[in-house]
This record gives sequence, structure tokens and C-alpha cells, in this order.
Amino acid sequence: MRGISAVNRLCKILNIEIPIVQAPVGSIAGSELASAVSIAGGLGGMGVTWTNSDDLRTKIASIRSKTDYPFYVNYALAFPPVTLDVALELGCPIVTFSWGIPEKLIKRCHLYYAKVGIQVGNSTGALIAKDAGADFIIVQGMEAGGHVQSTTPIEILLHQIFQLELGLPIVVAGGISTGKEIANWISRGADGVMLGTRFVAANESLAHEEYKQLLLTSVDSDTALTHCFDGGWPHAMHRVLRNATLNTWEAKGCAPPGCRPGEGDVIAISATNEPIFRYEDTAPRTGMSGEIEAMCCYAGSGVGKIEAILSASDILHDLWDDACKLRNPSDLV
Repeated sequence: MRGISAVNRLCKILNIEIPIVQAPVGSIAGSELASAVSIAGGLGGMGVTWTNSDDLRTKIASIRSKTDYPFYVNYALAFPPVTLDVALELGCPIVTFSWGIPEKLIKRCHLYYAKVGIQVGNSTGALIAKDAGADFIIVQGMEAGGHVQSTTPIEILLHQIFQLELGLPIVVAGGISTGKEIANWISRGADGVMLGTRFVAANESLAHEEYKQLLLTSVDSDTALTHCFDGGWPHAMHRVLRNATLNTWEAKGCAPPGCRPGEGDVIAISATNEPIFRYEDTAPRTGMSGEIEAMCCYAGSGVGKIEAILSASDILHDLWDDACKLRNPSDLV
């Protein structure tokens, strides 16, 4: 353990060194990013909701070949978690669930000695998650990038949840990009933070290079919370970078599916030669070609504070070092 951070209750329960969690960020966070974050002392993870069993085995084997440190897999319960048993049988040490609080699945994870984190978007959800057996709570504010479960600003939401005195570790998520913000939340009572967009701009992420460059040149006001890119996940709200697709759709009245301008346009091609249509929720990944800027480029409201593409290790350590410099380190753990 790296000194005093070992006393943090999130670090203790998850057996990590630094209370920074890399958000699952869908297909962008592969085994390379997850393992790099975990090796550096944080908690790396992967979104595996749409990953088939064979690919999941390959991804977990890849992480295991690099490190014995903890990692997690995430399931968005708007879809069936069909590979959960595979993950548990492979010894995945931590599982997180979003868009649902599945008491039966939490108990099943515990049978395999896996810790369980539940993402919530309001205080009632936090109480339900505790009663369902969650080991820790991820509190997501509406500032988060990607698919957003909450409709409440993180400042208000976290205050409401702190008042509940749940007795569980609390991880804050939504618009966090700097060590100063990390120091702020932890000194106010959070046990850890979750960052997604900052790790999308990591060397190890699977994000397309043009997407990463867009993150570097954007300001906080360039993001929008919308349901524009809901092809693949109908009606789901998400925070993305504003682009030509979103601006044209808004300018013409935010038409529903079936009536959207340019809806049938193929704007990109995947690495496996699959067409990507306008309004799909697919994020730009390595190997894709086409109108990358017009795709669904997820980003949290803190994107304007991202200044460089770095290794996951450098990102993690720079953030934590900056956080510790801003306050007495004992206040942070």
C-alpha cells in the first residue's frame, strides 16, 4: 500500500491503494486501460454488458496476465447481464451495476466473494442499494459523461446522500477532472471518486485518436445532456460533445426516431467493416474511419480541464499527487 491511503475505507474494502476509480466507459475501456489503472494503484474496470462470453474470457485473461491487482466489470441493467456468471466463475473480484438494483444478483456475487458497487442517481436509490446488500455506492451526478442515470447536479445529490449516513463507502462521479476536485469531494466526506472522460484521454484507452483530440480542444460548455444519440439504447439520456449531428437535430426541432435529419446516413465504418449510422450510441474507437466528429463523442462537463493525453499511470498519480498537495493528506483518506 502507498502509505496512508491504505486507511481509506474504500481502499480497504476493495484492496486498492488510491481511491480513484476509472469509469467503465463502455467499449472504450478495454483490458489495457483497466489493467493499467489497477497496476497504478487505482481501480480499473470494463463495461461488459454487450461483451459475449468468449470475449469476456479473453479480456479477463488479458488483465490477469498483467496483474493480480483488483479490477471490476460493469453491467448496465437496462440490458440482461448475460455473462455475469462467466465473470464470477473467472474470479472477477468486483462487480458494479448501473440502471438497476438487483438484490438477487448482489447475493449471487457475494456467493463468489465478489464485492458489489451500485450506481445511483438519487437518495432513495442509495437507501434501496444499501438494503439490497451493496458494498459501496457510486453516486452519479448529471454532469457525468456517457449514459447518465441522474437528473440531479452532483453538489445537491451528494449532500442529500451524506445526510442519510449510510455507513457505506461513497464514490462520487460526474464532471471530475482535476486533483483539486478530488480533494474537494474527499475532504467533504466522499471515500473516492470515479473519472471517465479523463481516462478516455489516456494512451491505453480504445478511443479514436481524433476523439481524444476533440476532448483536448473542448471547453466545459461544449457538452450537452441529450437523448440525440439513442440508437442502440432508446430514450437513454447521455452527455456528449456538441457536434454537427446534434446541432442539426436540435435546429430542426429535435425530431423523434424515424424523422431525424440524415437518420439513414452511414457516417463511419468500424474496424470490422460494419456501418455506423448517424444517431447511434457507438463511441469512436481505434480502427474506425469516417466522420468521427459527427459520432457520439461522450464527455463529462469537466472536459475543458483535460490538457494532455497521458498514460493511465501518469493520469492517476498526477491527480492524486495534486489532490494531496491541496490539503493535509490525512484529510483525504
